[in-house]
Amino acid sequence: MPGKKITDHQVQKYKQHRLKLTQVAAAAKVGICDRSARRIENSEALPSQRKERAWRTRADPLASVWSSEVVPLLEADAMLNAVTLLEELQRRYPGSYGPDMLRTLQRRVRQWRAMHGPEREVFFAQEHPPGRLGLSDFTVCDELEVVVAGVAFPHRIYQFALAHSGWRHAVVFEGGESFIALSVGLQSALWRLGGVPEEHRTDSLSAAFNNLAEEQELTHRYAALCRHYDMRASRCNPGQSQENGSIESRHDSLKTALDQALRLRGSRCFDERGPYEALVETIVARLNARVTVRLVVERATLRALPQRRTAEYEEVPARVSKYAVFNVRGALYSAPSRLIGQRLMVRLYTDHIECWLGGTRVLERVRLTHRDGQRHPRDIDYRHMVGALRRKPGAFARWVLRDAMFPRAVYRLTWERLSARLSEREACKTIVGLLVLAADGHEAQLASELEQLIELDQLPDLIALTALLAPRPGVLPNVKVELPDLAGFDALLRVQA
Repeated sequence: MPGKKITDHQVQKYKQHRLKLTQVAAAAKVGICDRSARRIENSEALPSQRKERAWRTRADPLASVWSSEVVPLLEADAMLNAVTLLEELQRRYPGSYGPDMLRTLQRRVRQWRAMHGPEREVFFAQEHPPGRLGLSDFTVCDELEVVVAGVAFPHRIYQFALAHSGWRHAVVFEGGESFIALSVGLQSALWRLGGVPEEHRTDSLSAAFNNLAEEQELTHRYAALCRHYDMRASRCNPGQSQENGSIESRHDSLKTALDQALRLRGSRCFDERGPYEALVETIVARLNARVTVRLVVERATLRALPQRRTAEYEEVPARVSKYAVFNVRGALYSAPSRLIGQRLMVRLYTDHIECWLGGTRVLERVRLTHRDGQRHPRDIDYRHMVGALRRKPGAFARWVLRDAMFPRAVYRLTWERLSARLSEREACKTIVGLLVLAADGHEAQLASELEQLIELDQLPDLIALTALLAPRPGVLPNVKVELPDLAGFDALLRVQA
């Protein structure tokens, strides 16, 4: 092969084949050309026995610039590559160094680095005894292009893995790499595993480490979490992902397996989040089936779990304003009007929030995430507001939270048609009446009726819709009240006496 030295083994095999085959066939058998075969037959010595060649077969094309210009550039910065050096030579000497010089220059630069370049980083393979090390990390999965309920589903997957056996556990999260997500994912993995490793390693997660400190410093919440499970916390050096390689490689294998499963499924669209999470769990179970034997050995060396889990939420105080809303981490939620002025303790979970007043849970809502560029997402439940709007329907037209009030798109479209065709007062009274009717348990039925009216290009008749969906009895029952004879009480008293 051109550019490759012929070995003693190739020469010996060539001579064996040459006893039975032609020169061309024997050369093809050992992977050499006809010219090399002729040289072998004309020489009695093996390649290793020949004197090293000390001459060049052609003039060195870089002789005039290598020592004087290229080497000084490499000594100034050894990371300059051959493409950059060739472009610099072409600028300095137009027409003298063409693209065909790139391979030669790359070979010379590689040889110079091997002889005179800087020391390179050495990687030290590690042994991982069973039960010693568990690793955690998050990975962004937007490239999977998952769609939930018709909307793109940007998400991360938290993954925990044991370094010895390779057992893993994965949890799907929306939002960033928060401490709550880390706590939920880690505790879920440990309780699914049934034990605790000696050490837990992450990269430089801000949820676990104070990266602004001069020395490694755990956050108070992460330190408390590790103490609860009697684990020693550690992290890899910033920018050194290979130190966390046991988990980084599993990110790639998990996302590859998920991508293949989605391709096999034929669709990346899901009606809701639950089926997608079930798919992730199924894929993880299949991957864990490969390490069953090693896991049995490692489980026997794990430490015992504590009596209970620690808190998987964060508490944030919030006061319900006079507008019947409260703000939590930039997200706006509505509340029943009876809570106006109350100071709530809000527990932030990964997927929902709970509002507590003293020791009583008074409200639970799905946690909002900052998706689609929303700086201040809103979750306004029309049931919380419709009672007050019923008393003040005229406030609806220019209410700042009006667009977040509609439970379904058809209600928004109905309001647009009402406001375009009726006076502001009549439009407000009608839409508020429709929302009152929806809040009484007729939201889906009313939405269906409104869709039919839009198709017919008709405005809704509030009285007719109320009569259809929530009819009142047409005739009141005739109740006849008969008054007792008071003389009967006198007779009763005489009998008792």
